[in-house]
Amino acid sequence: MRFNRIEDMDLDGKVVLTRVDLNVPTENGHVTDTTRIDKIVPTVNAIRDAGGKVVLLAHFGRPKGQRVDSMSLSQIVSALETALGQSVSFAEEAVGGPAKRAVAAMAPGDVVLLENTRFYEGEEKNDQTFAASLAALGDVYVNDAFSAAHRAHASTEALARLLPSAAGKLMEAELDALDAALGDAVRPVVAVVGGAKVSTKLDLLSNLIEKVDHLVIGGGMANTFLVAKGIEVGNSLAERDMADTARDIIAKAADTGCTIHLPVDVVVAREFKAGAASETVAADACPADTMILDAGPQTVEEIGKVFANCRTLIWNGPLGAFEIPPFDAATNAAAQEAAKLTREGKLTSVAGGGDTVAALNKAGVAGDFTFISTAGGAFLEWMEGKDLPGVAALADARQ
Repeated sequence: MRFNRIEDMDLDGKVVLTRVDLNVPTENGHVTDTTRIDKIVPTVNAIRDAGGKVVLLAHFGRPKGQRVDSMSLSQIVSALETALGQSVSFAEEAVGGPAKRAVAAMAPGDVVLLENTRFYEGEEKNDQTFAASLAALGDVYVNDAFSAAHRAHASTEALARLLPSAAGKLMEAELDALDAALGDAVRPVVAVVGGAKVSTKLDLLSNLIEKVDHLVIGGGMANTFLVAKGIEVGNSLAERDMADTARDIIAKAADTGCTIHLPVDVVVAREFKAGAASETVAADACPADTMILDAGPQTVEEIGKVFANCRTLIWNGPLGAFEIPPFDAATNAAAQEAAKLTREGKLTSVAGGGDTVAALNKAGVAGDFTFISTAGGAFLEWMEGKDLPGVAALADARQ
């Protein structure tokens, strides 16, 4: 995908409206996790180094077009100043007099944070008048909020069409990684998809079987596919009413040349709790009074062989109930094998989704993957093959 990058823009002396993700957790008005704040630092520094004036746009919570004091971005200022190592001015409005005065007082290198864009009804309605009011504040637009790119909002989509526009450093990294995983990927490509229900990932599975060479299915989803193949899964979580759909996906995969990999052995237990007594059995030998809670070691070995024969991996979802031991073993082992191949330069590995990030952190390998997206819904919609309005606007700006 072609899009403008910060280096493509003349920012010297320009006011750069910069859409970022500052939707961070807080407690009693204090930020408790600065991860998202830390991730915008490279973009802010790049704009400052180019002589630009940085005006930050962001949402916080879901105020639904109303001013809600507990959702004011004013409580983020202190954490922003710490991360950026400089003072940050705050404008108590995103448009109008307070915003105009704050911007007018800026010198190159200064940073201003505008109030929560979702305090205005026009934001989520992608209202052109509201977007024009934002655009009037600046000279250039930079979008660094991939996590909000699946929303057609004024500050993520309309604004990009009103000003010269580019991707920020985090957005750039996301788009480059996603293109490497599914766009212009080096083949063979393997996708790992886990999670509880097939019904929540139908679009994802349908898109992937047309794009990848191998599809590894894990978690509760795998049980539904086993049922579809006539295998009994005891008391396991399974969507038996989705068996026909699972069979359709298997048939479609055969037509597209995508090989689906299901567990060949499973770890079962009679209760779902940490340290529960468990045993490993063949996937077609699940006792009627047990539930499948993880993939078995033979399955992990087979997955490792698939990884070794592929050049690109995209991962969304765990292979088992990774939150509680011993049912985290398969996810941990497969993740560690992917990390090893990545470190050796044999595999490009891209992962995303809340449970996925948590699982890879738990396995101690998050730092070894080529790229891990924290974008949540935007990452999933991209994997589903859907157009992301915020990304499309940047691509159009390049043309």
